[in-house]
Amino acid sequence: MDKTVASAAEAVADVTSGSSIAVGGFGLCGNPMILIQALLEKGSDDLSIVSNNCGVDDWGLGVLLAHRRIRKMTSSYVGENKEFERQFLSGELEVELTPQGTLAEKLRAGGAGIAAFFTQTGVGTQVAEGGLPRRYDGSGGVAIASPPKDVRNFSVRGNEKAFVLEEAIATDFALVHAKRGDRHGNLVFDKSARNFSPLAAMAGRVCIAQVEELVEPGEIDPDAVHLPGVFVHRVLLVGPDIEKRIERRTVRTTEGA
Repeated sequence: MDKTVASAAEAVADVTSGSSIAVGGFGLCGNPMILIQALLEKGSDDLSIVSNNCGVDDWGLGVLLAHRRIRKMTSSYVGENKEFERQFLSGELEVELTPQGTLAEKLRAGGAGIAAFFTQTGVGTQVAEGGLPRRYDGSGGVAIASPPKDVRNFSVRGNEKAFVLEEAIATDFALVHAKRGDRHGNLVFDKSARNFSPLAAMAGRVCIAQVEELVEPGEIDPDAVHLPGVFVHRVLLVGPDIEKRIERRTVRTTEGA
């Protein structure tokens, strides 16, 4: 039951080229940076990554992108990374844009063993009708476009409404960052760093968590556990002093200044 590992290199040792990985974080909040750096050093490439976004040019998943390690990104927001834009428009990167709430539910469903679900989000748009560019050909044309999805009508509260079928996401691995964890893999996330992290963790066949604080089993109140250890397979202690960056620093102007 002791799921701790001694090093980041050991934690990602079996993440091979071509793997699919769900990664927690929102912007630069909750990024499992130590594990990302270890994966970069390992040299695995041709990766298919599922995450809300791809970090920035020199931090988060952006470091893997800059070294051409990512083949495909499935994300809901990609607006803070210029290299991401360049690779996508030049045909070097495949991108599957997904509405944010839909992405969250696709990850949760994958972890819960649900194959697919119907949602109203995207009905009447290219999300449902298909045709969204996934990969460009480098000359301005579309090499790969999203396919149309199944749309069905259901009666909800007496009203007939259209819903689009979305398939769940299940990946080979998941990488997440947590504030606290025990040796059994029970995790507690810190405030907004909770975001996509439990959902990404659930979606991975093998979940690897880096934690700032490692405690013994029983020291976390069961009611305080955000993610049960059944979903976590490896725990790496990284300590509280790891570097954490702010994506966009906004400060208030002092009155009268």
